[in-house]
Amino acid sequence: MGKQPVRLKAVIYTLSPFQQKVMTGLWKDLPTKIHHKISENWISATLLLGPLVGTYSYVQNYLEKEKLAHRY
Repeated sequence: MGKQPVRLKAVIYTLSPFQQKVMTGLWKDLPTKIHHKISENWISATLLLGPLVGTYSYVQNYLEKEKLAHRY
C-alpha cells in the first residue's frame, strides 16, 4: 500500500488581450463619485485643499514679486 502520486490540474487566470475591461468600474460615473466623496467629507476636503491652495498662491505671488523687484 504505497502512496501513488495524484496529478493535479493547475488553474491559470489570465486576461484576454482582446477584452480587458478590468478598470471600467473605476471610470464609470467618476464625476458623481467625486462629488459624493467631497459632499460627504467637505470639512476634510477643505482642511486638505485650503493649505495647499494657500501655499501655492503665496509661492506664485512671491515669485512674481521677485521678478519685478529689479524695477524699483
